[in-house]
Formats: sequence, structure tokens, C-alpha cells
Amino acid sequence: MPAITVETPLALPSVQVAEGSPARYRKVERVIEAVKTFEGEGFPVRRPFPGLERAVADPFVLLDEMGEVQYAPGEAKGAPDHPHRGFETVTYMIDGEFVHRDSNGGGGVIANGDTQWMTAGAGIVHSEMPPEKLIRAGGLFHGVQLWVNLPAARKWEKPRYQDIRASAVALLRSADGGALVRVIAGDLGGHGGPGVTYTPITYAHATLLPGSRLDVPWRPDFNALVYALGGSGSVGVESMPLGSGQLAVLGPGDALRVEGSAEQDSRTPTFDVLLLGGRPIGEPVVQYGPFVMNTREEILQALADYQAGKMGYIPATHFGAGPR
Repeated sequence: MPAITVETPLALPSVQVAEGSPARYRKVERVIEAVKTFEGEGFPVRRPFPGLERAVADPFVLLDEMGEVQYAPGEAKGAPDHPHRGFETVTYMIDGEFVHRDSNGGGGVIANGDTQWMTAGAGIVHSEMPPEKLIRAGGLFHGVQLWVNLPAARKWEKPRYQDIRASAVALLRSADGGALVRVIAGDLGGHGGPGVTYTPITYAHATLLPGSRLDVPWRPDFNALVYALGGSGSVGVESMPLGSGQLAVLGPGDALRVEGSAEQDSRTPTFDVLLLGGRPIGEPVVQYGPFVMNTREEILQALADYQAGKMGYIPATHFGAGPR
């Protein structure tokens, strides 16, 4: 699970709960098993939510772990042209590559550790497909797509695209040096990630060595979700076990604790987790496939606008699938 790593993590700034502070560590309220399904042309995903109540996940709408899968030549699949309105899609590639194209002129190759942040806003058509070299030769494919809702006042924003390279994320370490944290968006202990958000959130990927502990401050007005990408460990001061494909929902508080199990299997030598949180929007949500709005009437309008071509089209020749 490469994403981005460093040779000397102790040289990084540390993120930790201040010693002696009256921190209220969040307790695990429940653990949810991700559902296995397929998306796009048929690539496998693990989906912990939807399935979780919207009020609990708010401001997040969907979380898909894409792969981890080793494609043989000719097997790689993607998501051809499709529309979105009313939210943001955040695609974080851990292994492999995706080629993004959209009707707003955005495009690029998302590779190991890169993030494509697309604000659909008033409406956009995009595609996410494997590059030609992955289709021809096969290879490892592993990534995450997160849907972040937009409040009603922001749902009609002009679409925009953020190309966040792996080298741009904020890199931190745990107090014991055994955990590497990559902050993609939001703030973690005073360290900000590069992603620009309309909805206040924190989004980070942490890799914990066996037996290491990560204690981080967490905004009390944010919800808190911890999703295990691989390996095994625990969450909370009560050491609730968490393993690959499981999501922990945490209660109120202002600090999080994650620990890596002392022993990991040979296939997953570290405990990798996503740390997710945001300020709940608290508005009605009506979703129909790729449209996330506030009313049924707005969904009907989105369908009509898409069918009328008002969200645009991706030109036949728009962006090459070759290397950057």
C-alpha cells in the first residue's frame, strides 16, 4: 500500500493530543462491515455507506473502496461518461492509475497517492477509466472514492477540479513515530491538507506499524469515522477491534485513538485507516443515483437537464491516457 511514504518519519512534525490536556476520547458506538458490490463497468468495491443512516454520515454521502484487485491483461475496468450534480467526488488513488475526463475541461492521470477532487456543483459529466497500459498489461488497482455533500447554498456552484498530487499532502507522524499520517483535506492538530472544501471536513490516510498508537485531536463539532483499508488494529480507548473493510462510527469527544495490532499477517504488514470527519450539514437529502439534492423536484430537474445536454459532453478527443 504505497500511496506516499517517507524514509525518516521521525523528521516529520508530530500530531498528538497535548500531554495533560483533559481530552475526551471518542468511544466507538458501532462497527459496520462494508458491503461488497460492483461499480462502473464492473470493478469491485467495498462500500460501508450508504447503508449507514444519513444523519450519522453527514456530510458524507458515499464511501467506496475500489479494489484492491490485481488485474490480468484485458481485465481492467472503469466508469464511462456519467453525470453528477449537487456534491463533490474525491478520488484518492493508493495503487495504480485512473484517467479522469470531464465536460468542464478537467482531466488528468490520478496515480499512486494522488487525489482528484471534483466539485460537481450545478452539474458535470465525467468519466474515470484505466489507462491503456493498465488495460494492456494488467496490474494492481486500489483507490477510494468519497462523496462529500454540498449545502443547498452551494449546490449550484460552478463545477471545479482540483488536481492534488501526492507530494502536496501534509505528512505527519504519531508521537511514537510508528504512524505516518497523510492529510488530504482539512485540519489535523493545526496541520492543514491541500484540498479546498466547501463543506468543512477532515480527510486523512494513516499507516500504523505493528504495536504503534496514533492519538490525534478532533474537532468536537465534527462527526468521526474510521475506515480500515487493510491490516488489523483497534479504535478508541476501549480498544475496539477493527479490520480490513470495517468502519467504526465514533461518538462525541475531541480526540481519536487508533492502534495497530502487535501482529499483522504477511499480506498486510501495517494497519491502514482513513480518518473522516465533517461538520454535519443538517439539511434534507434526496438522492437519485449520481444526483444529490434537497428536494424531489430538484432531482427531476437534474434528470431533465442531463437529458437535454445542459451538463455538457466530453469531447471524443479530450485527454490522452498516456503517462504524465
